[in-house]
Amino acid sequence: MNGRGQCERRGAVIGSTERTLGAAVRGLAVGLALLVGGALPAQAAGTATDSVKHTVDEVVRILQDKEMKKPDRTDERRRLLEKVIGDRFDYDEMAKRTLTTQWAKLNRDEQQEFVVLFRRLLSNTYADKIEGYSGEPVQYLNERQQEGFAEVKTKVISGKAEIPLDYRLMHKSDNWRVYDVVVDGVSLVNNYRGQFTKVIHSSSYADLVEKLRKKSDKFVAQ
Repeated sequence: MNGRGQCERRGAVIGSTERTLGAAVRGLAVGLALLVGGALPAQAAGTATDSVKHTVDEVVRILQDKEMKKPDRTDERRRLLEKVIGDRFDYDEMAKRTLTTQWAKLNRDEQQEFVVLFRRLLSNTYADKIEGYSGEPVQYLNERQQEGFAEVKTKVISGKAEIPLDYRLMHKSDNWRVYDVVVDGVSLVNNYRGQFTKVIHSSSYADLVEKLRKKSDKFVAQ
């Protein structure tokens, strides 16, 4: 349930996970996972599923708000979406899992800096996907819970493609928080872990941070 032992598939270093997954539709699935959370049907049972669906409803409400669709409110809409998603996704836990042993070597300030850069990386990489969301249906398959962890399995239907999309959550501070997303068998956390580990081993952690900063600045400049 904690995602250990998943096969790592490494893409280009801090490159596009969408490209690593092999198809644009998979990029859409990841975008939906990170910025929507997965459109599960109302009858789906289970605390973890209910938590995810609560986030879905709020995100869809923002996306369907006619005022928020106005061009001059794009930045405001994106900030609202990021806030809603931030309440469900545990970016601290996700960032920690991408660094593994390196995380323990960092002081608190360094850890927080990395969380900010990692969160920005995800937001910048997949933000446009949510803007292009056109109601692709998601089928609920099942939910498993075990000792404070849960896995919600779904399937995204996009055209003729059907993509397995699983959410891994942990019960934390009386709430369910997403700590990983698995798209078509590929773990988002494991994917970035492979990329980050490669940079750290071939160069240094400082180089990894610098690459993340530059990538963030590149998105801002666009």
